[in-house]
Amino acid sequence: MTVATRFCPSQFNRLGKGVAYLGLAISLTLTVASAQIASGTTGIDATGNEKSEMAACNSGKTQQNRATCITEVKNANAAKRAGKLDNNGGQFSANALKRCDVFKGDDQAACKARIDGDVKIQGSVAEGGVIRELETVVAPVQP
Repeated sequence: MTVATRFCPSQFNRLGKGVAYLGLAISLTLTVASAQIASGTTGIDATGNEKSEMAACNSGKTQQNRATCITEVKNANAAKRAGKLDNNGGQFSANALKRCDVFKGDDQAACKARIDGDVKIQGSVAEGGVIRELETVVAPVQP
């Protein structure tokens, strides 16, 4: 016994319209989400001025919800007043060099050279990361 199934062309037409509308809704959602934060910016106020940072939290232009943002501003300013907040470059450099400790030998030397040496730097934190490139000339081994 064979069972024949018939589809009406209008059923396919409705299905096609539904898929098209879904695709349109998804692309519109992605466009609106990406337009909220301009490319290369985070909306975060890193001036160190508590009033300015609170204003950024209250305006909704940061990537955090309001309550989390306000808590972070309060915690950072409390640490700053207690002398526990160190934003100087030496601290960042020392932390970066500590990350090289996992390597041994030439790999460790290359890691430290990428931090302290004359390297090509691409990208930014806002773009998702910083790439440090160091070219090292290695002589071929003579057989």
